[in-house]
Amino acid sequence: MDLKNVVPWGRNTEEYKVMFLLSDDDLKGNILGCGDGPASVNAYLSSKGVNIISIDPIYQFSKNEIEQRIDETSQVVSEQLRANQDDFVWKNIHSVDALIDIRLSAMHDFLQDYDKGKKEKRYIHEELPSLSFEDDSFDLVWSSHFLFLYSEHFDEEFHKKAILEMCRISKKEVRIFPLLDLKNEKSKHLDEVIKFLNLKGFKTNIIKTKYEFQKGANEMLVIKR
Repeated sequence: MDLKNVVPWGRNTEEYKVMFLLSDDDLKGNILGCGDGPASVNAYLSSKGVNIISIDPIYQFSKNEIEQRIDETSQVVSEQLRANQDDFVWKNIHSVDALIDIRLSAMHDFLQDYDKGKKEKRYIHEELPSLSFEDDSFDLVWSSHFLFLYSEHFDEEFHKKAILEMCRISKKEVRIFPLLDLKNEKSKHLDEVIKFLNLKGFKTNIIKTKYEFQKGANEMLVIKR
């Protein structure tokens, strides 16, 4: 990964809770977040005693390198949001300024926790579709704003391998959000991936969540043994 090609953009814990419909029981188990990036969810939940690990290729870089990249890209992202406001639902978040404040605050909390979290092995440099964890290591494994969203960048075979790997290390459940691509259209891989998982013996369910910012992106895929 070249950090110059990365646009860090972190979500907070409240967003994760509504994206994934997280219950108190969900937070009692071992959790793995795939592709959490500079989100603040790990910092917050671990401070509350939740057992959570986040993986992301961005974690190969230092705090200063990530912070510098956030500074370099935040203004560009802000301008793009203002130019494309009609692509988003301004309900829970009421304005571009409010969104930017939420994102910068989340990434600030992540950065404040990053070095401590790396020492505690809560932020680990790994990436799908090949992870080092043993089978059934986690109760819940999630992927936020990576799989399906970047369907033009990652093909169907990658999605199948990545999700099978998530299922391998999860003894209970895998959750993926959202199911649309960057064009606000249903991922071209979704139907075939679901058929593939069902043939492998997994139960799949598409559940409407309480989160919608990208227009139409309000569903998650839930996969169980």
